[in-house]
Amino acid sequence: MAQETPTLFLSQVERFYPQADAPLEVLRKADFALWPGEVVALVAPSGTGKSTLLHVAGLLEKPDAGEVFVGGLATTKLDDKGRTRLRRTEIGFVYQFHHLLPEFTALENVVLPQRIRGLDRGEAEERATELLSFLGLGQRLDHLPGELSGGEQQRVAIGRAVANGPRLLLADEPTGNLDPHTSQHVFGTLIALARASGLAALIATHNLELARQMDRQVTIRDGLVVPLR
Repeated sequence: MAQETPTLFLSQVERFYPQADAPLEVLRKADFALWPGEVVALVAPSGTGKSTLLHVAGLLEKPDAGEVFVGGLATTKLDDKGRTRLRRTEIGFVYQFHHLLPEFTALENVVLPQRIRGLDRGEAEERATELLSFLGLGQRLDHLPGELSGGEQQRVAIGRAVANGPRLLLADEPTGNLDPHTSQHVFGTLIALARASGLAALIATHNLELARQMDRQVTIRDGLVVPLR
């Protein structure tokens, strides 16, 4: 049986930031693999490199050393255009704040990234309708973000993030602004989506209750990605 390729593989990744006295080392020869269909919690206090790890994994920052593989493809030598293309097709992002376009409906917010990628309007609308219905928003397609609840807005943001069928989803505190009940509901739809599509997800969260429901939990300690104890 052929060996499965990790969706995301960080190999000996280093990232540091210049400071007056000595560089601040955030990641030190960090290794991490994320597999298709796997949902992993990243539980790390602020200041330990959580955002840096997500930015490096999402090709928003280049590591100072090491390699980042997305779907088996080495990315550090790609030019900006190549990295942008890979981000657009292979990676979805969900943030604590939904960043939906306020003047567009829920449906249009999910159609837009597909149109940018080159899909025709009919196909994009069909896929967006299917996705939003799966996320429990079939009756809210024509609502503007301001007419939706916080949980609904975040589910639209998840739909937008996966609209182009990425293999990797990176989420930074996606339920951070929501009450516990709504958090659980949004998280449940995210897990269901990963299970249904084979999407791999790395989800940064401070919510230990949600983290425990994921396949495994990791943290950042001394610049390394290690299991959460």
